[in-house]
Parts: sequence; C-alpha cells; structure tokens
Amino acid sequence: MSKISEADLIINEDGSIYHLNLLPEDIADTVITVGDPDRVGEVTKHFDSIELKKGKREFKTQTGYIGKKRITVLSTGIGTDNIDIVFNELDALVNIDFDTREVKKELKSLEIIRFGTSGSVQENIEVGTILASSYGLGLDALMNYYEADNSIEEQYLLQKITSHLPNLNAQPYLTAASKELLEKIAFDMPQGITATAPGFYAPQGRKVRAQLKVDNLIEKINSFEHQNLKITNLEMETAGIYALANALGHKALSVNAILAQRLKLKFASNPQQIVDKMIKTVLERVCG
Repeated sequence: MSKISEADLIINEDGSIYHLNLLPEDIADTVITVGDPDRVGEVTKHFDSIELKKGKREFKTQTGYIGKKRITVLSTGIGTDNIDIVFNELDALVNIDFDTREVKKELKSLEIIRFGTSGSVQENIEVGTILASSYGLGLDALMNYYEADNSIEEQYLLQKITSHLPNLNAQPYLTAASKELLEKIAFDMPQGITATAPGFYAPQGRKVRAQLKVDNLIEKINSFEHQNLKITNLEMETAGIYALANALGHKALSVNAILAQRLKLKFASNPQQIVDKMIKTVLERVCG
C-alpha cells in the first residue's frame, strides 16, 4: 500500500490535521456540521458535558456527550470549497494512519448531519419549516474534480433536471441523502431536492446592483417536478456534503431551517427561534 505524501496530506507538528487542527481521537462517530462558528455553541449548550474545544480559522470544533452519546459539532464556514476541506480531513482523521500515512485496512463510516439555514423556492414551504434534503443538487464546480459513483436513480433524476434547466452556466451533480438517517431523523419532515449554489447573490437569483446572467433562476428551479419530487430550497453546502460523503463512504443528512421564502420575498422575523427548534428536534432524534 502506497504512502500518502506530505504534500497531499499535511499534518501539523502536534500531529493534528492541517486545517481543522484536530487529532484522530478528537472526533466522535457522529458529527454535526454547522456553517456559522457561533452556532457550534448553540448546539453544544444542550450537551451534558463537553470534553474538547478547539478552533482554527472558521473551523471551530466541540466534542461532548448527551447522555452516553458522544457527538462532535464542527463549523465548516460557507460554501462547498470549505466542505471539500472539512470532509477530506474528517475522513483522513478516521481512515488514514497518521504514523504510516497509509489508508487503514478497516474503514470507518461517520454519521454526518448538517444543521443549516436555507430559502424556500416552493409556495407551500413557508418560513419556519424544518426541511430535510432527500437529494443535494450541486450547481457549483466541486464534483468536476472527483470521480462519483452515482446510482441509476440519481443519474436519471439528474438527467431530468438538466433537461429542465439547460442554461445554468454549470454542470450539475446530484446525490441522495443517507436513507438510514432520513428514516431515523427526518421521518415526519417535509423533504425535497436542495439546490446548492456557489454564491449567495447572483448564483441564488438575488439582484442588488450587478446584472444577472441567468434570468428568472428561482422560477426555473421552482417549476421542476418529476414523480412528485421538486426542488424545494436553495443554500450553499448540501450537495457537496452528500457527494463527498458518498465518495468517501460516510452517511450524510442535511436538515434545513427555512428562513426565507424566495417566491413571496419574505424573511423570518424570528430566525433564532426557528434554528433552535431545528437543533432541539434533531438532537433528540440523534440520541433516541
């Protein structure tokens, strides 16, 4: 088995992984990701105990317990470029021997759950909804750089979407959520296809001063439907999470607090309450 070079896998002097600044023993088998570093504490305030607090750049990590359940909460920052860093380094922490720089013979599959905020693109999904992503649709370029092993179902659905959305200036990719986590955590939540954009403004159809190159983006993605599946919301991480989890053999689920209604041009007056509801609901089910 060939060793992974020092240039490909960078390990800090203290033995921690380069960006996350974590040691292999620092992370639990269940990892909750949040975008905002400040949201880490909003999750771990519900823990019974916290054993570890570390931070570097936008990557803030806390590991602790709810009862006997060990959980790591990690901030990723915004965008799939950061997801690329976080997921490769989480995988390295559990599946690469840092002493030999070789892939372990027995691979571990992490359970990774995203707590995110998002905007609805369907009229029946109102502000305040807690929505689970059954699929992640990537409108960014991340998976142009990775080989993907997608199911026939995923390939067929992606073909239908790209036929419906021919002028997106992107090569979309599509990956399903973990069925196991959907059944355990999102059994009673509205579900749909979450579109992941490579930016917050024009890539999500927002116009401030710069002119948009893709007209009527929200209306275009709103109008897609196949076998009762619709594109339900827009954000900036889910598709990358699902695609890299699939490529690396981990289970992933994205849960979204809907704070904006893009068709009705509304934003939540109580965003923190909606986020708190999401956190409490999912933590109960993770530990149940």
